[in-house]
Amino acid sequence: MLVYPSSIDLPSRTLRFLAGHLSARQAEIGTRWRHLPAGRQALLSLAHQRCGDTYAQLAAGFGIGIATVFRYVREAVDVTSWPLLSPSLAEAGTTIKV
Repeated sequence: MLVYPSSIDLPSRTLRFLAGHLSARQAEIGTRWRHLPAGRQALLSLAHQRCGDTYAQLAAGFGIGIATVFRYVREAVDVTSWPLLSPSLAEAGTTIKV
């Protein structure tokens, strides 16, 4: 179970998985400085997605601004949804038969 100011009923491997992808993305785009490291960003995003914590609650809990919470959650959703789950256009074209 992961813990921040409350608990999240997810295995810690979920946190490590998301943190790894966020770290890779940050290295890819050349991020030099962040308010939170990738592990804390992953925890923030999981708290929002799993528990429904609002941006204001997360901002207060993690000591960052609401706009930063929005960006961090959005980045985590983008990192996990686009490259891992969606087929490329070439792959989609080969699997769809008309």
